Amino acid sequence: MSTVVADWPKFHAKLRYREEIAEHTMAFRFEKPTSFKFTPGQFIDVTLLNSSQTDSEGDVRGFSIASAPYEDFIMVATRLRDTAFKRVLRSVPLGTEVKIEGPFGNLRLHNDKSRAAVVLTGGIGITPFRSILLHAAKERLPHHIFLFYSNRRPEDSAFLNELQELEKKNPNYKLIACMTEMEKSQQPWSGERGLINHALLQKYLKGAPSPVYYITGPQAMVKAMHTILTDAGVDDDNVRIEEFTGY
Repeated sequence: MSTVVADWPKFHAKLRYREEIAEHTMAFRFEKPTSFKFTPGQFIDVTLLNSSQTDSEGDVRGFSIASAPYEDFIMVATRLRDTAFKRVLRSVPLGTEVKIEGPFGNLRLHNDKSRAAVVLTGGIGITPFRSILLHAAKERLPHHIFLFYSNRRPEDSAFLNELQELEKKNPNYKLIACMTEMEKSQQPWSGERGLINHALLQKYLKGAPSPVYYITGPQAMVKAMHTILTDAGVDDDNVRIEEFTGY
């Protein structure tokens, strides 16, 4: 997720807060200018300024905006791979400035309220949907939203508790969290286990009106989910895809 367009908004913002939100996954909150507007689902480019170290991947990364428009900060979240960019971001003092460009991207909730939204995602692919789901709950959007969210264990699942609590605030939203390696977990789990597959979709989507499908995540998962939908006869006109690379 990266783009170069000279006319997009650019501004400097200070890092105000960071926290580990799952094992090896961290969220970062930056100042949000009052003039900064975005549609839930979009992303930004973050550039480290005067970085103390760099590598072949450079000092710029594209991140989905995980915060909702009504929140007073810009939040992104990422897996903590061992790259210079991420080593710097997780260790610089709070108050350090970065450059932010954007927002970019067309991933957003569809307009037709009569059609269900079915999200198929895993791992850090959840980030744009935190923004979309919080916005939908606050604005009381009538869309029926089904979130299929795959992770190895609860310990690896970013925003899991928040996504569970959100079901109480939005009766039109259903979370189907799936764990694939519970034998390696130290936490209890009463939800679904195993991979997202056609049988699981059938179990929860009976009667879902004319679904629009959203697939995000690493390339292998995106390909697997797309294959499931294709094999089930879903037309590509009803599928929105965004791959996460280099996260």
